[in-house]
Amino acid sequence: MYAVACAAAATVLVASGLAYFVLDNLRGLGSSHAIGNAPKSTDGATNILLIGLDSRKDQNGDPLPNAILRQLHAGSARGVNEEGVGGYNTNTLILLHVPNDGGKATAFSIPRDDYVDYADAVGPQQHGKIKEAYGVTKAFTEQKLMARGVHDKHALEHDGREAARRSTISTVRKLLGVPIDHFAEINLAGFYDLATTLGGVDVCLKHPVQDHYSGADFPAGRQHLNGSQALAFVRQRHGLPNGDLDRTHRQQAFLASVTHKLKQDGIFGDLGRMRGLLKVARKDVVMDAEWDVLGFAQQARSLTGGNVEFHTLPIEGFGTRNRQSVNLVDPDKIRAMVHDTLDPPKQAPAPSASGSGAKTTVDVLNGGGHAGLAAKVAGALSQGGYATGKVANTAPSARTTVRYGGQDGADGPDGADAKKIAKLFGVKAVADPSLPAGTVRVVLGPAAVVPSLGGGGGSAPKPTATLPTTGAQGGAVKGGGIPCVD
Repeated sequence: MYAVACAAAATVLVASGLAYFVLDNLRGLGSSHAIGNAPKSTDGATNILLIGLDSRKDQNGDPLPNAILRQLHAGSARGVNEEGVGGYNTNTLILLHVPNDGGKATAFSIPRDDYVDYADAVGPQQHGKIKEAYGVTKAFTEQKLMARGVHDKHALEHDGREAARRSTISTVRKLLGVPIDHFAEINLAGFYDLATTLGGVDVCLKHPVQDHYSGADFPAGRQHLNGSQALAFVRQRHGLPNGDLDRTHRQQAFLASVTHKLKQDGIFGDLGRMRGLLKVARKDVVMDAEWDVLGFAQQARSLTGGNVEFHTLPIEGFGTRNRQSVNLVDPDKIRAMVHDTLDPPKQAPAPSASGSGAKTTVDVLNGGGHAGLAAKVAGALSQGGYATGKVANTAPSARTTVRYGGQDGADGPDGADAKKIAKLFGVKAVADPSLPAGTVRVVLGPAAVVPSLGGGGGSAPKPTATLPTTGAQGGAVKGGGIPCVD
């Protein structure tokens, strides 16, 4: 998370002739070699994984002082195991994509309870919540090292965390299907220190909230939060309509607020305040050793203006694995969404089946109860050349249906397109004289999924999917201001 602020600050300081000061201070940042030799981006863009640890320990594995923990409203760091309070869950995972042309940056948040296949995990557990890849790998690595006679506390902590970072980075790379060029890691104390050093941050809430678990107790509307309150803001999940998914939006809003404040308050030109931010970085942040932050700052001008758009990657629903509640995900759909967002399909829209070139309008109504599915289906069909009509929720439907304007037995353009669309959902199209000519209406049932369109020549179509704009995942959270969230 701090990588956003650090890169933005470095950009301005380079331009104002203070590069030496920044470079001298950045040398003190914790460095890691966990990125390894995996393939990197080849188009000049930069993908950065931002890792937020829900740990009550510092970078050396020592418990945070109780005085700080009381401010964090985060419980005790003593007497707990890797799975409990004070463990090593990555409760924030955000992939930040910065294009090489200085244009809009895009960030993808990965919900922490997504059930995934681990990559490069050390130990017998190869599947689990994505947040646990770090802690599981760290604990097993340390067990192996102790079995070989290594008992130095700091050596165990260092090597365990390096293995944990490798596993987390590889797991995210595998899930999203894109290279990861750099990473930055920060813990709970870092959130608190950053917000405090900035003099607090402004946030906006759609509704008042009160949660004794996180300490969140805020009215609705725009308000200024100190460091302790800001941490409660990003940690709250109890009492929110969509739980962890709404907490993800809080994290995105916090980042948007930080980048906005850095620019609006003139912090870039204030040497004293910059010293404070760099002190936070040296204390709370670990970056990969290969990252030339000053060079990256020249590329990341979009961040200084808040030109960042945050998306939350979708889940398919909820389930139970190993007696744990998890998010069920479709990795192929996630990879398609990320790929199509960063590199939108450039092919011309396909003509309608009639060959006339006129687009059939498709209404998509969600009767299956899956929030946001109608918008995703409409987006996928639009990539197949169909015009988007009405997109909304409707009364529950036991199954997916496809109807089209016209008379029974009609074999006109409407019927031809309707049959193509119905085939995507494994159903039959039915004529409906009540619908206007040129309209196909899809009512989604509980089993409906986003169809894949594209390809040609008899080959399997390339998966395409659009990011959620409604429902639990919500639409994009945009930088450049103070976004209002649940």
